[in-house]
Order: sequence, then C-alpha cells, then structure tokens
Amino acid sequence: MPPDSPDTVICSSRVMTPDGVGEGEIFIRDGRIMAVAPPGEISHEEYRVEHVGDRLVMPGLIDPHVHVNEPGRTEWEGFATATQAAACGGITTLIDMPLNSTPVTTTPDAFKIKLNAAENQLWIDVGFWGGVVPENIPDHLDALTQSGVFGCKAFLIHSGIDDFPNVTEADLRQAMPVLAKANLPLLVHAELDCNHQAPVVPGIMDRKSYGDYLASRPKKWEMDAIELMIRLCREYGCPVHIVHLSCADALPMLHAARQEGLPITVETCPHYLCLAAETVPTGDTRYKCAPPIREKVNAERLWQGLADGIIDFIVSDHSPCTPELKLLDQGDFEGAWGGIASLQFGLPAIWTEARQRGFSLEQLSRWMSEGPARFLKLDRRKGKILPGYDADLVIWEPDKAFVVKPDIIRHRHKITPYDGKTLYGKTHQTWLGGRKIFDDGNLIPEPVGRPLMHQVSPLKGAHV
Repeated sequence: MPPDSPDTVICSSRVMTPDGVGEGEIFIRDGRIMAVAPPGEISHEEYRVEHVGDRLVMPGLIDPHVHVNEPGRTEWEGFATATQAAACGGITTLIDMPLNSTPVTTTPDAFKIKLNAAENQLWIDVGFWGGVVPENIPDHLDALTQSGVFGCKAFLIHSGIDDFPNVTEADLRQAMPVLAKANLPLLVHAELDCNHQAPVVPGIMDRKSYGDYLASRPKKWEMDAIELMIRLCREYGCPVHIVHLSCADALPMLHAARQEGLPITVETCPHYLCLAAETVPTGDTRYKCAPPIREKVNAERLWQGLADGIIDFIVSDHSPCTPELKLLDQGDFEGAWGGIASLQFGLPAIWTEARQRGFSLEQLSRWMSEGPARFLKLDRRKGKILPGYDADLVIWEPDKAFVVKPDIIRHRHKITPYDGKTLYGKTHQTWLGGRKIFDDGNLIPEPVGRPLMHQVSPLKGAHV
C-alpha cells in the first residue's frame, strides 16, 4: 500500500458492510481497513477525519471485463484514460482483456510488453487476462498461465481482430486441460454459427436497421456455444466463464449445469439490462455490440437471472474505438465496430434500472463488487468493507440524478449510448488503498494504482 496514505476515518450515516447498511466509521491505516465501528466507539485522535454525511460508502466496484487496448491501439483507449474513467465511476479494480492491443496477450513475452505499457499509467488497480488462440496452445499457453494472468479468454467466432482468431472445439480440447491444471478459468465469447462451421457473420439486409443487425446474430448462436461449453466443462473439469451473456434463453441450461456442480460462472452487462432493441434508433451505431442488445422481455429475464443467482455479476465490457470506426455518419450497423463504451457509467446505469425493480443496494454491491472479487479470487482483500481488506471505496448518492453529457465523460472518446440519458447514482469520491483518488469531479494528478499479478496455486486456487 502507498506508505504516504494518511491514517483516515471516514464517517457516514450509511456504510455498507456484509451485515447491511448502517451508521458507521471506517478506520484506515496503511491502505487497509483497520476497523469498522459505530460512532464514538473508537477515538479519532490519531486519524484525519472525513465526514461524508448521508452519502453511501460502498466497496469499490470491480470490473473484470475491460478492453483497454494499449499498447498498439491507444488511440482507441489507453491505461491512463481507462483507469481515470473507471475511478470517476467508482471502480477501483479492473481486469484488462487480451485482444485489441498490439501485440495481443497470448504469450508471456506479449504479457511483459503489456505490463511495460501500463507502468506509471494506472489510477486504479489493474489485472490482466491472457488469450487462447489456435497458434499459442502448443507452445505458449502453459507458460502464459504461470505468468500472472488471471485466466485466459477465447472466442468461438471471429473476434473482430485478425490477430486474435477464434478457436474450434478441437482447439478447446487441447487448451482446457492446460487451464484446468492451473485452476484458471477459460473465459468464452459464446457465439457459434448455426451450422458449427467456420463462423462468418452474414450480411444484413438494411445496414441502418438495428432489427436486421439483431437478426443477423440469432439467439441460437449463443445457445449452441453455451451448450458446447457445458459439455466440455463436464468432460475436462476446467472452470468456464461465460462472458457478456445476452440471451436469457440460456439461463435454464446454465442453472442445470450449476446444479450439477459444474464450475461454470456467468456475467452480463449494463447494456443488456438497461437498453432494449425496440428503442435503438435507426442507424445509431453507438448501440452496436456482439452479442447484440436484445428485446426488453429478454432484459427482464436477465434481471431475474441475477435475482436467482444464475448470473454471478455485472461487468462493463467497455469496448471503445475511434469515432471513425463507429461509422456514425453512415449509420452502418454491419460495418461499424461493435462495442459499447460505458466504463464510467456502469454503477448509475444499473442502479437506475435496479431501483425501479425493487432490488436493494446490497444486491447491487454483490453484483458489482463482491461477486467479481470472488470470481477473481480477490475476495479475501477486495469487495467488502471489513477489517483487513483494502480500503477501496466508492462514496455516492443513490438518489441523486444527473444527465450524461460529453463534458463529464472521461473515456478517451465521448461516444456512448448513455449520452443524454438521466441516470440515478452520482459518484462523489473514490478511494484506492486509503487514498482519495477522485473527489467531486477532480482526479488526483498522479497515478497510484498497481498491476495485480495472479499467483497460480494448482488445484487450490490462487492469491495476489
């Protein structure tokens, strides 16, 4: 932890601990939470006191699915801009995806290049995923699992990046034993073409029609891919994680797999929960992503999947690009880059919809802090406000509404489907390791985040 972090006590009428939300004081020393106590129980004499009134103090958010894109495509996004945006949105830890950078993170040497690129550019803590592609399985995958990555991601369909090709079932049969030996998860972009042949996205009839784009990536693609991964998970015992689930039809088979005891976890994203195909404007390619945003009834079933515990947590899948690649002038859903920029607005987007459905703040924290920490095996130090845990905190007003405008967006580019929307939940402060890194619109000038290296302990999990 930063040695110059001052000893601090944060006082609020609303502190979220595993026991619920109540009045409390959080005592911080050397970057960790030393105690959480009722007011007046512990002397403030040795601490700097921070009174935040009735603002909610919650564990910092953890986002395990972010495309930072550096090195090589820093003009899309980079470590500095991504981690600054994350800090403004209450995120204190993120995990970077292995593609969209150059080189892609599929070898130990490429991973070292990425670590070097991140040096002195992190406003929050950052970990890294490796990648599985056909070429790296025989020669590099085993070493990659030992290098510090948190697991490895594969695509079952073209990734959009030619140097990160999709894998086949035969490739997975080689890769999954390697990951199972290291007890690391295989993250899967779960779309397969309907014929299980080389996945090629078909052309769409009207390139400005969102309905036509949606039809070009049917639910069956996700269903077939998830069925394949359940079958292979059963066969190899390799932990499998389904990224960005959009198809609610898959929930029953995922539930059955979990009931069977298979090591399968599932995430979904704000855009699948908060946006709906019926309301996507014609030609508005800010909404293009893969898998696609589906109908409102599908979103409601995903919310139920969260309530039922079938979906483990919520991630941003922040996947930005340059404005030119979104083809906004043409409104071309087929040609535009597919990805939603939302890293800064995940908390208010989810809370705006969750509060309308009667979900609690405690559930929100489980979906965006505690659940991701458990998945990453960081749950003994992150994701809760408890003694001994990192003093990573977000302080916010759940009932405060604001309008998303370009001048508050801290991503490298201002393109997001949330632009102009009124959201509930304004972040006032973000604390990382006992340091206030964001305070009412202002970021600290120097980065204090750290790279997180995953230490593999085969068959027993891992620690950082």
